[in-house]
Amino acid sequence: MGLHEIARAALTYDAAEAAALVDRLMSPPTTRRWTTLTTDGGFVMASLSERDPAIGHLDLLAVHPEAQGRGRGRELVAAAEEWLRAEGATQARFAGNPPAYAWPGIDVRYTAAACLAESAGYERYHVAWNMTARLPVPEAEEPLRPGVELHASGPDEDRSHVATFVEREWNDRWAWEAANATGLHYATLDGEIVAFAAWGARPTWFGPMGTAPAARGLGLGGVLLRRCLADQHAAGLTEAQIGWVGPLRFYSRAVGARTERVFWLYQRDLR
Repeated sequence: MGLHEIARAALTYDAAEAAALVDRLMSPPTTRRWTTLTTDGGFVMASLSERDPAIGHLDLLAVHPEAQGRGRGRELVAAAEEWLRAEGATQARFAGNPPAYAWPGIDVRYTAAACLAESAGYERYHVAWNMTARLPVPEAEEPLRPGVELHASGPDEDRSHVATFVEREWNDRWAWEAANATGLHYATLDGEIVAFAAWGARPTWFGPMGTAPAARGLGLGGVLLRRCLADQHAAGLTEAQIGWVGPLRFYSRAVGARTERVFWLYQRDLR
């Protein structure tokens, strides 16, 4: 039984993108230390944080329904913890390890996974959420000040110039996501990149996006957001997940997005 098959059967709320999630986690940044551990009917993917190698992540745990109820999940968690300890981790988390991650944490609808984490000694330390935008979103005018130009970058194009801008203004994780996204839109002001928005770095989800301080207030965020969502609709999606949301009001006002998926983040000491 392959990883894709197990993931599609186990991830009942994410079956359509389960295979893509596995593939994304198996193609992380080259600097990441990660592994996949398997048992009959199940697997776990684990990795170390690049920013703090003392923190380990259980990125994806899946047990086929036919193999559930036999302690496979607990065995896989223990195996992942053993691997993380051997790699020098002193803490394990059921939490996303950006930039290549499956979810911010455990979706609260996967009750059995949350129960497993808590029974294994993990404590909840944070809550994250997604917003959902129905597609297509209403079209809006794009009034742009003189000197502003909009650009679309295909997945096979060189995105190093955008990634350099994103890393300078934000961080290397967002830069990796911009470079590896399915769709990427950006804006220039007088020839200089000042804003970007991406989708599909985490399969099918929107994000990240950002506008440099010098260009805020020009409406570029809303324009680039709608362009990405139009791409997602053209790709066959009827809803867009806006992942790991911070500014609720912006997405609500810009595209009528609603808060929906909620994730619990767990951690436990491995020492």
